[in-house]
Amino acid sequence: MNSISDLIAAIGSFAWGPIMIVFLVGTGLILTLGTRVVQFRKLGYAFKLLFSKTDTADGDITPFQALMTSLAATIGTGNIAGVATAIAVGGPGSVFWMWVTAAVGGATKFGEALLAIKYRITNEKGEKSGGPMYYASLGMEDKYGGNWKWLGIAFALFGFIASFGIGNLVQSNSVAESLKTSIGLSPYVSGIIIAIATGLVVVGGIKSIANVTDKIVPAMAIIYVIGALIVLFSNASRIPEAFSMIFSNAFNANAVSGGFIGTVIRMGVARGVFSNEAGLGSAPIAHAASKNNDPVKQGIIGSLGSFLDTLVVCTMTALVILVSGLVTIGSDGLMSVRDGLTGAALTTTAFSEALPSFGAFIVSFGLVFFAFSTILGWYYYGSKCLEFIAGVKAVEIYKWVWPILCFVGATTSLDIVWNLSDAFNGLMAIPNLIALLALSPIIFKMTKEYEEKQKQLH
Repeated sequence: MNSISDLIAAIGSFAWGPIMIVFLVGTGLILTLGTRVVQFRKLGYAFKLLFSKTDTADGDITPFQALMTSLAATIGTGNIAGVATAIAVGGPGSVFWMWVTAAVGGATKFGEALLAIKYRITNEKGEKSGGPMYYASLGMEDKYGGNWKWLGIAFALFGFIASFGIGNLVQSNSVAESLKTSIGLSPYVSGIIIAIATGLVVVGGIKSIANVTDKIVPAMAIIYVIGALIVLFSNASRIPEAFSMIFSNAFNANAVSGGFIGTVIRMGVARGVFSNEAGLGSAPIAHAASKNNDPVKQGIIGSLGSFLDTLVVCTMTALVILVSGLVTIGSDGLMSVRDGLTGAALTTTAFSEALPSFGAFIVSFGLVFFAFSTILGWYYYGSKCLEFIAGVKAVEIYKWVWPILCFVGATTSLDIVWNLSDAFNGLMAIPNLIALLALSPIIFKMTKEYEEKQKQLH
């Protein structure tokens, strides 16, 4: 068993290691330059497109629902626990590197969503299916010839395995732990509730999932951000100091034990990618179902994912922690975190001290609803990966296994499953980034043609 655990740990270290981080950020930078920073140039236009009418377009869900479904799977423990871990281990400067990752990640998400629409198909049930497994096979074949299905299968296999842990078992366990801590609910009771609630939603497919996520995600994100803003307004005098800590530590690792600048950068980039999943290839699976016939428009909408997830929600978490006084840098330049707090406990303490009456509940119930929406979003990702490998009929079995696993996750500690899924979650990036880079000339060409056409119309 130890040898298996060691192998999984080695795979995970590579999947989230320096080489992959350079690959992820490098791809984002290439796409940023090639699209002339489309993720920021078109930011206002992206919000306009998000609420545009698409009644006559092909697809299963609205562009807004597609974005909310993709955010459902990304806004979660990474925004609450991941940011705190990055600060506790990598120092305040890691937040700066999270911003850098999100900044270039917006272009990655643009490219992913664009290709998802361009190379999507209609399956036997009349539903849209798309994502990296399709553009890695159909797109590569279209541009370079030959048989590239193996690349699509590689992504689908990695995504399917990852879905069980990061998308289900870990999330349901987080919900059970949070409810046990906040209201003393037994994990067995919460496990049953999660399983039933999940089953009722996923049985209806993507339309049912989208109808839930387009309400849960905005509501919980708004509540969480408002709670954070209340904390920041009440500690407004400390905000400049918080930003000073972020920028001064970003290129100076003296605050971190050991003094390695690599620790600051790695923690920020790794947690940034873990939070917004830019480059991992999960979000385009949801975007492929959008009622949108224009790949570039959906790409522009997709680019909002990194902005909302990391530059808004993660930044709120980071600033609340830094203005709380729980993280300090002494006269010797070394950072200290009160009581060695990290993860969700650090974020919870920061909120509860600033808002004694309800701060802890904002974090606890934020985790519950964010984790539940992640379970729904990742069910869809896993089902589409399985569909690519084994066909539509296999998904009918998966549909009933998924809620059962929610109960298992809530009532069992499965460290090896978490480590396995974490490793495969990172491995998803390899076939996705290969396809993105290989098809980047198509992304650049389509973007340029779209913008030239827009200029002619105006």
